[in-house]
Amino acid sequence: MKLSLATRIFLGYALVLLTFGAVSLFSVAELHRNRLEIRLVSQGYLQLSQDAAALETFQTSQEKDTERVLEQNSVDTRRALIRLASLYYTPQMAQRLEAARAKAREVLTFAPEGEVPFVMELDSRFGELAKNSQAYGRAVEAVFAALAAESPEGAEVTRATTELRQLEAIIGRELRVLRATLGNRIRERVDGAEERERRTGLTIIALSIMAIGVGVGVTAWSARTLRPVRTLIEGVSRIGRGDYSAQLGVRGEDEVALLAREFDQMARSLQAREAQLKSQAEALMRAEQLAAVGRISAQIVHEVRNPLSSIGLNVELLQDAVATARFDSSDTATEARELLSAVTHEVDRLTDVTEQYLRMARPARPDLEPEDITAVLDGVLDFTREELVRAGVEVVRDFAPGTPRVLADQGQLRQVFLNLLRNSREAMPSGGRLTVATAPREGDVEVTVRDTGNGMTEEARRHLFEPFFTTKEGGTGLGLAVSQQILQAHGGSLSCQSIPGQGTTFVLRLPCA
Repeated sequence: MKLSLATRIFLGYALVLLTFGAVSLFSVAELHRNRLEIRLVSQGYLQLSQDAAALETFQTSQEKDTERVLEQNSVDTRRALIRLASLYYTPQMAQRLEAARAKAREVLTFAPEGEVPFVMELDSRFGELAKNSQAYGRAVEAVFAALAAESPEGAEVTRATTELRQLEAIIGRELRVLRATLGNRIRERVDGAEERERRTGLTIIALSIMAIGVGVGVTAWSARTLRPVRTLIEGVSRIGRGDYSAQLGVRGEDEVALLAREFDQMARSLQAREAQLKSQAEALMRAEQLAAVGRISAQIVHEVRNPLSSIGLNVELLQDAVATARFDSSDTATEARELLSAVTHEVDRLTDVTEQYLRMARPARPDLEPEDITAVLDGVLDFTREELVRAGVEVVRDFAPGTPRVLADQGQLRQVFLNLLRNSREAMPSGGRLTVATAPREGDVEVTVRDTGNGMTEEARRHLFEPFFTTKEGGTGLGLAVSQQILQAHGGSLSCQSIPGQGTTFVLRLPCA
């Protein structure tokens, strides 16, 4: 079962609370146990020990009194003292033993289960002492009766006295044993309490350290779990600054990971949309530039074309006149003919420029027909072979077998290829290799024209298809703009890849027929 992020964090901190709660409960339980132990010793065994000590002292005093009574020579004095002992000692002893037994029964109400047998044994011993005390009272009465009936040296007096002394010895021995037993028990409980307190202290320290470790671990785990949130915030900030390339790459199946993947998808969508908008903006800008070029071209054609035609015609008439005219010297004739030839050349060049402007201003609609693009390329390469050979350019034809036909206007397509081949030749003034290749690409045919020239910078490549932009001295900056316009009218595209010092590659794509 997959737990949510909030549930996992809640369970982590619940574990911390349970750990500290367990430490607290253990501490409270041990304190309660120590309190019961202290109560058992202070209010139970210690008071019983004091009672036993008082009984022992009382019994010792009685033994001394009995010794003094037996040492008296006067029978009347003995009889009086014995009577006094029977009236004082026996009730006092019985009362004190009964109080001790009541205390033992009271201790039973709060004694731990393990101490119940010992307390019951104490109660039993107090009961036995009570029986012996009663027997002692009867022995005192027997001594008193013997003294009343016989002389102090009579056999009955001696027997009763001996029995009395034996009972006193038994009671005294039992009291001493009882007191020693209570003393040993108190020491055992105190020593046990001290040892338990030491173990409890060590256990609480260990549990506290464990609880702190659990808390630190849960905190670190929570921080690690929530770390993608910071990454997500940074990604959102980058998106807010317009950087749509932000990709979080968070893995997992929790809410943050799912949100991060949705964010990555959103960033990719925004990046694609931005690229599309940028492309549309560039296309719109090019369309505006082409519109401006069209208006300028129309004006230039209107203002320049007719005068150029007149100038060309007049120059031809002058050339005919110069051919039949007489000059003072052959040098003068040669100079006149060269000047007229230069004027003719410039007029032809201006006428060609006006034709380019005219084609830009009024692009002809392509007459699309299925064409064999490899045949068109072969024809253009054959046409420019001499020109390329003179420039030291090696041509490599890499046409894919079975290249499909394309929908194209052959004349306009030849114009595009001638323009690209001329640009590649001019990019290799010292010669080089020109590779022309074709390959089918998902419903299109891709044509690459790759040269080994000087290449161009990224800045130049970005403006390459803009009208009037040129890197060549004397160039018009219209050739590539017109070529791209032609290919777009064919439903294709023209792009450029170039690395400074490594050459340039033009990539054309045309839809299959």
